[in-house]
Amino acid sequence: MTTAEPIVFIVDDDHRIREALCELLMSLGLRALGFGSAAEYVAFSRPDQPACLVLDVRLPDINGLEFQEQIADGDHPPIVFITGHGDIPSSVRAVKGGAVDFLAKPFSESELIEAINAAVGQDRISRVGRAELARLRQRLSSLTPREREVLPLVASGLLNKQAAAELGISEVTLQIHRGRIMQKMEAASLADLVRIVEKLEIPITHSRHAGMASK
Repeated sequence: MTTAEPIVFIVDDDHRIREALCELLMSLGLRALGFGSAAEYVAFSRPDQPACLVLDVRLPDINGLEFQEQIADGDHPPIVFITGHGDIPSSVRAVKGGAVDFLAKPFSESELIEAINAAVGQDRISRVGRAELARLRQRLSSLTPREREVLPLVASGLLNKQAAAELGISEVTLQIHRGRIMQKMEAASLADLVRIVEKLEIPITHSRHAGMASK
């Protein structure tokens, strides 16, 4: 995944700019696809590979900054804005929204390439993280309902006897569940299990010290 060929999506209503950018990027060995509107880009079935979205601020169907907000929660690549009507408020809004860069036309070839490389690199890292999260969720789905109850208690640092008392089961049974959890979640240690629980954003409502205080 990290070595897959990247692709650059260019969304600009000026066909001359789209064609010029596509030719430039392809001359540098990058695959590039151009779209005349945000709707055309959204309708396109994007391949599963690292990417960057070069987005004009002024589009025929929507403002680029508004489009950025619309796709913020979706699986879209990092954005590099280009505009012939740039201003400080717009650039600040774009960057706060997660844009890698905000380039005012005319921009230099080196500026664009540097921004695109940064965006693609960021997307590679994000894709690795999403893939890891998907694997962790798959492992989590293999746990039994009882093991799902035991998991956050173990990750919270409770002693076996404390976690067993919390669930009303024997310490031996708790230890069996704990061993199966470690195996299914492929955790090499308690610290590794805690890291996994944090990545999965599983709530931890108990602590070892709280449990000891209640004794």
